[in-house]
Amino acid sequence: VQLVESGGGAVQTGGSLRLSCLASGFTLGYTAIGWFRQAPGQEREGVSCIRNRDGSTKYAESVKGRFTISRDNTKNTVYLQMNSLKPEDTAVYFCAASRRGIITSTMLNSYNYNYWGQGTQVTVSS
Repeated sequence: VQLVESGGGAVQTGGSLRLSCLASGFTLGYTAIGWFRQAPGQEREGVSCIRNRDGSTKYAESVKGRFTISRDNTKNTVYLQMNSLKPEDTAVYFCAASRRGIITSTMLNSYNYNYWGQGTQVTVSS
């Protein structure tokens, strides 16, 4: 089981990036994939997630209207399109997969996720 993130980089305020999370080895499938981020000295924060069964999504309030999560099952890839980036979006972004049943209200809680990628750095300058 492996998750590999890509697409991070450095942009200016107002810029855009698209992160990709390639999932492999999930022969038993997964229930959800989420994007999390962690800035220096801060706790890991749930950003967005997508449920595999029905494609339903959830977003943190801080990114609603700016970030969009999507998936391409033919490529085993989940994307996070990030627009109107702000300096406070600067962090290492991780994707994670869950094989657990997750109730909607807890979809952005990291304890629900069993598998994690190595992360990709996103830096937004003012």
